[in-house]
Amino acid sequence: MEYLTLIKELEDLATQLGIKIRYEKGNFEGGYCILKEQKILVVNKKLFDNRKTSVLAQGIAEIGIDDVFVKPIVRQYIEDENVRIAKEKNK
Repeated sequence: MEYLTLIKELEDLATQLGIKIRYEKGNFEGGYCILKEQKILVVNKKLFDNRKTSVLAQGIAEIGIDDVFVKPIVRQYIEDENVRIAKEKNK
């Protein structure tokens, strides 16, 4: 799946989960937070598409996807990203 298609799928999933996505510029990659009781996923808009998908997947995984339908290819990407990030943290 192309990164632009995957970004769209992840954005749709975030909306389904009640997460607002904000693309901002700054000295950060992004992540999930709660601001005034609203779930927000902030993504640095200057990142390459592969990094944007990773940030979106990690943020969505923090909320959890167990109770919602997720296309199998998207679910696999989210799970794979979580495994990859966990391995990087353990190095």
